Amino acid sequence: MTIRVLDPTSEVRGADRNPAPRPVSLDRAVVGFISNGKEGAAGFFAHLERMLRERFQVAEVVHRTKANYSAPAEQGIIDEARNWNLAITGLGD
Repeated sequence: MTIRVLDPTSEVRGADRNPAPRPVSLDRAVVGFISNGKEGAAGFFAHLERMLRERFQVAEVVHRTKANYSAPAEQGIIDEARNWNLAITGLGD
C-alpha cells in the first residue's frame, strides 16, 4: 500500500518582504478594519473599535468589507489602506 502525502501550500512563493514598521503610538491614528463579511466579524470589530477609542485615543476607525470572504481584498481597499496608520483584518467564523 502506498500513502501519498499532499502539501496544501501554494507553489507560488511571494517575494521576501519585510513587515511594515509598528506605529510608535495610536494616539490620533487612523485605524482600518478589513472584514471578510461573515456574521461574527461585526461584533468583534465593534468591540475592538470601542477599546481602541477608549484606551488609545485613535482619531478615526474605517470599516471595509471584502466582496468575497475567501478572496483577497479588492485593490480599492488595498489602495485606501495605504493611508491608514494601522490595518486590522479579521474573519467572523
